[in-house]
Amino acid sequence: MSGHSKWATIKHKKAATDAKRGRLFTRLIKEISIAARAGGDPEANPRLRTAVVAAKAASMPADNIKRAIQRGTGQLPGATFEEVTFEGYGPGGVAVMVEVATDNRNRTVSEIRHVFGKHGGNLGENGCVSWMFSKRSLIVIPKEKAGEDQLMEIVLAAGADDLRDEGDNWSVLSAPEAHETVLSNLKQNGIEPAVAEVTMVPQNHVKLEGKHAQAMLRMSEALEEHEDVQNVYANFDIEEKEMEALAH
Repeated sequence: MSGHSKWATIKHKKAATDAKRGRLFTRLIKEISIAARAGGDPEANPRLRTAVVAAKAASMPADNIKRAIQRGTGQLPGATFEEVTFEGYGPGGVAVMVEVATDNRNRTVSEIRHVFGKHGGNLGENGCVSWMFSKRSLIVIPKEKAGEDQLMEIVLAAGADDLRDEGDNWSVLSAPEAHETVLSNLKQNGIEPAVAEVTMVPQNHVKLEGKHAQAMLRMSEALEEHEDVQNVYANFDIEEKEMEALAH
């Protein structure tokens, strides 16, 4: 779990401080539009509700959110995106899952395969690594924000499954359905997470260092910067100091 938590925290810090806000908005708009296909009312559509919460947390203007919902429901014209998940292996045998939203599947397949190959990985068949991951709510809280006893009481009362010590942070794991309740309870108690997302959590990790660590982080960056990529999940673990040095 530790590798996933550390990388998620670093990614969120970077998203808040660099020029990727436009990229983040694009990804969130796609997610809102896709989720809205099942209904444009966030109260009746859990996936849409989660997407809208994430967009608001990223300070997306309300008009952008409204238009994204209307494109998804067909009230406004817009591209139709297909959701595809790619699976494969990165440097050092790391399991990698890539979720994309594309209006040109053939182009995206070719480009994602190229990214894997360029960085020492290989794209695999559907199902080759997905069995190693499970969908979970992950909320990461810096230790200076809350003590263990206080946090345990808050998150377990809200339906969380586990609270883990991750060095400088606490990680709260829950079923996806409990994500909003756990997050809301934390904020009501004045605790602001560093990361709050429904993600794919790996069952185990592959320890990387040196060249393999560098290549894996470069591959992760390249995948996340692709215009069609929504999410990247991987089961690598890199020492925190090395990861932060490489990420910057």
